Amino acid sequence: MVDGMTTTNPPRRGSALRAGRMRCPVPLLVILLATVILLAIVAVPTGTARAQGADPGPRFSWPLTPDPPVVRGFEAPADPFGPGHRGVDLGAADGQQVSAAAEGVVVFAGPLAGRGVVSIDHAGGLRTTYEPLTAAVVAGEPVARGAPIGTVTTGHPECAADTCLHWGVRRGEEYLDPLPLVRADTVLRLKPWSG
Repeated sequence: MVDGMTTTNPPRRGSALRAGRMRCPVPLLVILLATVILLAIVAVPTGTARAQGADPGPRFSWPLTPDPPVVRGFEAPADPFGPGHRGVDLGAADGQQVSAAAEGVVVFAGPLAGRGVVSIDHAGGLRTTYEPLTAAVVAGEPVARGAPIGTVTTGHPECAADTCLHWGVRRGEEYLDPLPLVRADTVLRLKPWSG
């Protein structure tokens, strides 16, 4: 005892560290690793645009309500001037309202080669085009997703149905299939783990 204090032998070097170490059970490590992998998978975009090495950009809506039948699908041209179908033909009714598939800015609205056309620039460098229609918007006008942009008119001679809306999407000079951009939101549900 020194000055009223009791002295004890100091702990042996390393024994306190060994006593204070916490072991991480293996199941906890597995859960943490699985969570990180799951988050990485969910964060990766899906669809055709990813397969083509491009960001899919914004989520799109159908330009017609209710969801229209696809009368003719997308056929990518082999080269910029080759044959193909640079969009999809959607079954419609004469006078049916056409809506913007996503938020953007109208870059063209008017007649082109005898048909009414509206083109909209969107985030991610995408541009959508709708024809034939009577435009209800003007170039330079911002539009919200689902906003009316015109009404369908007859006069799409390549369409197999009486009346069609031709809907195309491109990024730069590359034409893309618009159908993968019209997708339902994915809901992720985690189930309890009894580990």
